[in-house]
Amino acid sequence: MPKRKTALESDSGLSSPPESIVDQTDAQLNGQAEPSVKRRKVKKEAVEAETALVQPKKASNKPRGARKVKIEAEEEEAELEDDVQQGAKDLSSKPKRKRKIKTKTEEVKEEEEEADENDEIVEKKGKKKRKTKAEKEAEAMPLAARTAGHKLYIGAHVSAAGGVHNAVVNSVHIGANAFALFLKSQRKWANPPLQDDHRLSFHNNCKTHTYNQMRHVVPHGSYLVNLAHTDQARTDQAYTSYLDDLKRCESLGINLYNIHPGNTVSNDRQKAITHLASNLNAAHRETSSVITLLENMAAGGNVLGSTFEDLRDIIALVENKERIGVCIDTCHAFAGGYDLRTPETFHKTMQTFDALVGLQYLRAVHLNDSKAPFASHRDLHANIGTGFLGLRAFHNIVNDPRFEGLPLILETPIEVRDENGNLVKDEKGKEKEDKGIWAREIKMLEGLVGMDVEGEEFRALERKLARQGEPERERLMEQIERKKEKEEKKKGAGKGKKGKKVESESEGSELGDE
Repeated sequence: MPKRKTALESDSGLSSPPESIVDQTDAQLNGQAEPSVKRRKVKKEAVEAETALVQPKKASNKPRGARKVKIEAEEEEAELEDDVQQGAKDLSSKPKRKRKIKTKTEEVKEEEEEADENDEIVEKKGKKKRKTKAEKEAEAMPLAARTAGHKLYIGAHVSAAGGVHNAVVNSVHIGANAFALFLKSQRKWANPPLQDDHRLSFHNNCKTHTYNQMRHVVPHGSYLVNLAHTDQARTDQAYTSYLDDLKRCESLGINLYNIHPGNTVSNDRQKAITHLASNLNAAHRETSSVITLLENMAAGGNVLGSTFEDLRDIIALVENKERIGVCIDTCHAFAGGYDLRTPETFHKTMQTFDALVGLQYLRAVHLNDSKAPFASHRDLHANIGTGFLGLRAFHNIVNDPRFEGLPLILETPIEVRDENGNLVKDEKGKEKEDKGIWAREIKMLEGLVGMDVEGEEFRALERKLARQGEPERERLMEQIERKKEKEEKKKGAGKGKKGKKVESESEGSELGDE
C-alpha cells in the first residue's frame, strides 16, 4: 500500500504550524494521542454507535478495505486540523475533565425515568383527600350554644391561628362567653405587626357575637418574656415584646392582659421584684388603659408569683394601681400550697388572698384541675374533676358571688384519651384533639351553679370524673415516689461518704496525738 500523505504534507492551504505543534502531531501519529484526541475518538465511536442504531446500513460498491482506509485518513486529518487550530489559539495544555458521552438511547431512558417519578409524585399528591363542603360546614357548626344571660362568663384559651379575629369564631364554636388568646406567636421574639384587616375583623366579630372585649377577653403574654431579668439585653428584649402586646390590646379594644411575673434567675428576690415593677411602670406610662394581670405560679424557688406575698410586693411597687390586677390559676394555687377542695379550705385561701393582696385586684381566673398532688409545686393541668383538686373545688368557685362577671378561662387539655388514660392517635400518629371537651366542661361548670353537693346528681358526676382521671393520677404518684426514692438514696450515699470522711479524720487525729 502506498504511503499516505498527512494533513500537514498535503496542499490543504493551512499555514505551517509551530514546531511544538508539529512535535505534538508526530506524537499523535506514533500512537501517543493526547487526551483531547481520545475524547474525540470516544465521541466518534458513540456517534457511530448511535448512527448504527438509528440508520440502516447502505450497500456500497467500493471495496470494504478502501472505505476503511479512507475513513481512517479523514479521521486523522480532522484530528490534526483541530490540533493545529488549538496551537494557534495558544490554549492551555492542561487536560480537561472527561465527560461521559450519553447516547440518544440513554437520554431517552433518563427522560422516561424522570417522567415516571413525576407521575408517581402526582399520584401521591392526588391521594390526599380534600374535605367536602358538607364536612367543612359540619366543622364550623358550634359544638354547643352559648348560654345567654348567665352570671358566669366561662370560656377557654382558644387558637388565634390565621389572625386574632379567628379567636372570636373559635370561642363561639365551643359555646364560650369569654376567651383567652395569644396576640402573636408566644414562642419567638420576632413577629409581624398586627394587620389592619385582622384588627377590624376582630372588632366586627366581637360586636356580631356580643363579646365585651373590655371585660371578658384576656390575652396571655409570651412564655419567653421575663420582665424580672436584670440583664440589660434580656430586659430590652422582654420589655419590647411586652409593650408591643399592650399596644396591640389597645388597638383591639382589650382591657385585660395576663403575664407570668418572671424568674429571679438566681438573683436577689427583692431586686428582681423591683426590676419587674419598674418595667411595668415604664410600659404603663407608654400606654393608656390596659390592665396588666399577674398570674400566680405553681413552682417555688426562683419563680416569682408562687406566693401571694410575691404578688403583694409587686403590686406595692406599681405606681398606677388602676393598671394592675391578678389572675388566679386554680392548678397553680393548689400545687403552690393553697387548698381549694373543701368549703373550709377554699374560704381560708380566699381570706388569705384578700388579706395579703386584696380581692379588688382579682380580675380573672384560669380554671384548671391538677394532675399533681397538693403543694407539689408542679404545673400539670388536668381536666375539670379528673385531677387531685376534684369537682368540689370548682363547685366552690362557681357558687361564690365574688367570681361573677369575671372571665373564667379553661386551660385544660383537649387531647383524646382512652378508658385507660392513654392518648389516642390518628392514622398519621398525631395525637387527636377534641374541642368538644371544652364545650362540655363549660356546660358542666355552668350547671354546677346551685347544684346540691350532697345530691345524687353531683355525687355521680364527681365519681365519674374521678374514675376518668385515676390512671393519670396514679401515673403521676408513681413518678413522685420514684423521685423521692432517688433523692433518699442520694442523701444516704452522701451521709455514708460524710461519715467515712469523719471517721478517717478522727483516726488521723488520734494517730497524730500519739
